[in-house]
Amino acid sequence: MPVNCTPPTADSLLPVPGVVLGTAAARIKNWDRDDVLLVVCDPGTVAAGVFTQNRFCAAPVTVCRAHLARQHERRAGFRALVVNAGNANAGTGAAGLADAHAECVAVARLLDCAPEDVLPYSTGVIMEPLPVAKIVAALPAAKAAARVDGWFAAAKAIMTTDTVPKGASRRVSVDGVPVTVAGIAKGAGMIHPDMATMLAFMATDAPLSAPLLAQVVREVADVSFNGATVDGDTSTNDSFVLAATGRARLDPIVAQGDARLVPIRRAIEECAVALAQAIVRDGEGATKFIAIRVDGGRTVDECRRVAFGIAHSPLVKTAFFASDPNLGRIVCAIGNAAAPDTDPARVSFWLDDVLVVDRGGRAAAYREEDGQRVMKRDEIAVRVDLGRGSAAATVWTCDFSHDYVSINADYRS
Repeated sequence: MPVNCTPPTADSLLPVPGVVLGTAAARIKNWDRDDVLLVVCDPGTVAAGVFTQNRFCAAPVTVCRAHLARQHERRAGFRALVVNAGNANAGTGAAGLADAHAECVAVARLLDCAPEDVLPYSTGVIMEPLPVAKIVAALPAAKAAARVDGWFAAAKAIMTTDTVPKGASRRVSVDGVPVTVAGIAKGAGMIHPDMATMLAFMATDAPLSAPLLAQVVREVADVSFNGATVDGDTSTNDSFVLAATGRARLDPIVAQGDARLVPIRRAIEECAVALAQAIVRDGEGATKFIAIRVDGGRTVDECRRVAFGIAHSPLVKTAFFASDPNLGRIVCAIGNAAAPDTDPARVSFWLDDVLVVDRGGRAAAYREEDGQRVMKRDEIAVRVDLGRGSAAATVWTCDFSHDYVSINADYRS
């Protein structure tokens, strides 16, 4: 079960004006549930996204990038997103690209729009041919089922090894006008940021310009999805797209300096952080949620490298699972990831409120029973001070349990 993660309900996910979502069962795997999602947005909607940096990126990622670029060139809008679970359409070569295009063409025919106005997502087993005929056959049913309050059903339809659906929403007032943000995500394993770490779709009715939206997406990804890691493996399919329908009764927002952007961006970021943390809390086999903050670096990138060095160490992760205060493992992880000119005599770290290492050596007041008391908790904070500057970064991870191995060993069966 996920670590202290309350899944959303149908009532908790707020509708976004200009967006409807419908699901259907294509039977891609032997699941007794819907596994295809169609998201339809009003004409005039703009979208922006960030994607995996894995060199073996999936066919839908390639098509999404191309279609977003074409939309920018044509100054055209975004109309739909089509998602399937159970098959990643990755490592499938030219046939996979043709299948992803075929999905977009099928959706475009249903909606009377251009195929370039459609973005495909896929998630599931890698290097298996996409059963595109099943997906296309399910699309009319998904369109017929599309509803403004379809976010919860959508979150369930895109799950693979997830144990709970993941969704979040916020509503803020801007100059007396309500503005809504909502989003869904999936992911539990093969989670490591090199853009956004999984599949996520968010939408708002705020009237954001396309260039501004693209900037907001990059910035939000860096402080949310790019801070989530389960196992250090960047997926072939990672995609995060944010759509803005412009249905809120506000004049267009086109510049970062517009004061009206502040509450909207905050709502977008809060939703993204909630989704990113939900993915880590639902990490495959996870029993503990661990927040790692590194302070005192010269740059944010330096702090992130150290934080991820701790988060990705199998020795650290298994020690957390065992509640074993073998804290030399954290010291080792810091040293492996720190910059070459880091002075160990200036480095300190804490487990929650317990000072473990004080400026390069074991803290005089530290007792192993204090470390174990913290390690037994299901939510743990690790804080490192590099003593080199004023930059900081935070990442979230989970432990490695016996179940992580079992889940991944049995994934294709």
